[in-house]
Amino acid sequence: MSVWPAIRDALIVLAVAPFGYYLVAIFAAWRFFRDESSETAGSSSDSFTPPVSILKPIRGLDRETYENYASFCRQDYPEYEILFCVTDEKEPAVDVIKQIARDFSEKTVRLLIGAEPLGASDKVNKLCRMTREAMHDLVIVSDSDVRVESDFLRSVVAPFADPKVGGVTCLYRGLTDDSPAANFEALGNSTDFAPGVLVAWLFGGRKLDFMLGAVMATTKKHLAEIGGFESLVDYFCDDYELGNRIAARGYRVELSRHPVSIVYPREKWGDAFRHQLRWNLSIRYSRRAGHAGLIFTQGLFWAIVGMLLTQSWPGLLAFAAGYFLLRYDMALAVGARGMKDKLVRRRLEMLPPRDAFAFTVWIASFFPQRIHWRTEQFYVRAKRLIPVPPDGQSNTVPPNIS
Repeated sequence: MSVWPAIRDALIVLAVAPFGYYLVAIFAAWRFFRDESSETAGSSSDSFTPPVSILKPIRGLDRETYENYASFCRQDYPEYEILFCVTDEKEPAVDVIKQIARDFSEKTVRLLIGAEPLGASDKVNKLCRMTREAMHDLVIVSDSDVRVESDFLRSVVAPFADPKVGGVTCLYRGLTDDSPAANFEALGNSTDFAPGVLVAWLFGGRKLDFMLGAVMATTKKHLAEIGGFESLVDYFCDDYELGNRIAARGYRVELSRHPVSIVYPREKWGDAFRHQLRWNLSIRYSRRAGHAGLIFTQGLFWAIVGMLLTQSWPGLLAFAAGYFLLRYDMALAVGARGMKDKLVRRRLEMLPPRDAFAFTVWIASFFPQRIHWRTEQFYVRAKRLIPVPPDGQSNTVPPNIS
């Protein structure tokens, strides 16, 4: 007796799984953003304003660098400092930072040159130095391409009024020059990545056990308990490790309801592919089960499988309608209504090709890869970065690359 009918029926059942994921993500977005106004009204954000040190490790220039940095100087917050750390004085961002210090002379803006090479991660090496030199206990790490609104500090600091909170992180949406590759990436932030985070938040008891690299807030006390940034200098996924270790000590990692913006450069398709591949690899190396489970979020792939396997027009139409209606509603619920991402409504028609792009990247992430970071390349072994030797030296892949 042929087993194909049973296999076909099983595949059709599996093809429905992304629809369930979309529904859960829509519910998670509703739960997450529903209480924003009431929680904000009942929070202590107006009275709880401890001094803050903002740490910004810098390498290279981003698009609209000045405006990105300046947004941190326009905070409605009583006392904070901004520390920038660059590799050397030849860093092209130095002139921009000095201009920021002149234009916002009423703010405390400090420029640090160089950091001890404690490990493979240039970013974390700089964080080690900035944390030591920061004047305040509460520290907020933010990437160089992040832009924030004037209430950013109040919204991120407010949860720390609860001593059970050990960390706060933020979702992020994209700002682009409307180039196709950049739009693909930015659209993925609000319609692919953010829904996954919200589902994790929902099933994690309305808290996380990881952080997102765009914004990571914690205290020197909590950092000391996990060995400081020094314990993370060789890790690929320093954001995941930081949040996971803080959560493992019994503290809450909160997800802020106020997303920040990432300013994307004008990208080529190859740049977008490598960037998305690095994001997929970060999940693979930090949460293997979660990475494998992404197969059940690939609605376009499974809708096509379902349409090919079904033997009736009603079945074919059901899979097509299920994908388009639920996929689009999830994008709107999370990206447009929740995160107020204008790109989502403006480029909603890009979702199907963007999903095809995402599926291709996910498949590629199962194969051995080099990690591309700015001008450097790394292998990853046991979650740690292994620098690729310069040209002309031995380029043998280290054993046991994961």
